Amino acid sequence: MKVCIVGAGSIGGFVGVKLALAGEDVTLIARGANLEAIRAKGMRLVMHDGTEFVAKNVRATSSLAEAGPQDVVILAMKAHQVEPVVADLPHLLHEGTTVIPMQNGIPWWYFQNLPQELGGGTYSDRVVETVDPGGKIMKAVDPKRIVGCVVYPAAELAAPGVVRHIEGDRFPLGELDGRTSERAQRLSDMFAKAGLKAPILDNIRSEIWLKLWGNLTFNPISALSHSTLVDICQYPHTRQLAADMMTEAQTIANKLGITFRVSLEKRIAGAEKVGKHKTSMLQDVEAGRDPEIDALVGSVIELGKLTDTPTPHIDTVYALVKLLGRTMREERVYVRAHLFVG
Repeated sequence: MKVCIVGAGSIGGFVGVKLALAGEDVTLIARGANLEAIRAKGMRLVMHDGTEFVAKNVRATSSLAEAGPQDVVILAMKAHQVEPVVADLPHLLHEGTTVIPMQNGIPWWYFQNLPQELGGGTYSDRVVETVDPGGKIMKAVDPKRIVGCVVYPAAELAAPGVVRHIEGDRFPLGELDGRTSERAQRLSDMFAKAGLKAPILDNIRSEIWLKLWGNLTFNPISALSHSTLVDICQYPHTRQLAADMMTEAQTIANKLGITFRVSLEKRIAGAEKVGKHKTSMLQDVEAGRDPEIDALVGSVIELGKLTDTPTPHIDTVYALVKLLGRTMREERVYVRAHLFVG
């Protein structure tokens, strides 16, 4: 299939290399030094065990129009980076194109094609303002094209054109309305051919919440404390804070018809077993990038208000990370303004 990956960063690059090496016709959308490196040498993938692969049989461009119509479009950028590209997205679409968003957190499409048991009728087609202000993305992307996806692997863009895989190979898929479809099976088969696990779920939103359960707690706590997962889980005060935040989120999810297939303590224990791993938000803060807080935490607060669920612990952590992000931006402006002074 013709597959375009918009955002050839850590996860996009990982998926792109795997699919290209499995024989798919892959186009990567990238920018700057990353784009130039891919064009010059292909996309290199270093697996967690040290094995290296290079996909030279990929197209790379910064232009969605140049990429042209595709069978599958994978949106592999962060949540706040989706809206800027949707105006050009039609260049990638033909009548049967499937769109697979791979953002963390509550996705913009959460309330689209919503089954009755998950609030359909009550919450159908509500805009998640935190991740899609004014519903711009929701209006631009036909929900019939979307197949939901949860991203479990961890990876990093180690250098331009080079992705380092840390762990994981699961990309669960699911139709928004919960039905089983031929296209979902084709996509699952495509991922499997590339050595990736993509089971088809009848409730993709439940899986979104399961991953988000950890992300909305450990990511911001790590960004604020500059601590790894095992540190957070083994320090009594932060372990309790994580549990309190997860309890608030679980209450919201339950009110939206979601049940968790693992217990809260088991979820924390799972994070602890990962060990001295820096979360993506901590990596962003250390690299001077804005923390991805709204999709992971702000959206949960929004759904808390929607379901009349108090979220005092989540609110507090959210406020602190938002302030951290503002302080980082102000410091960047100050440094640029004074770089050549004196």
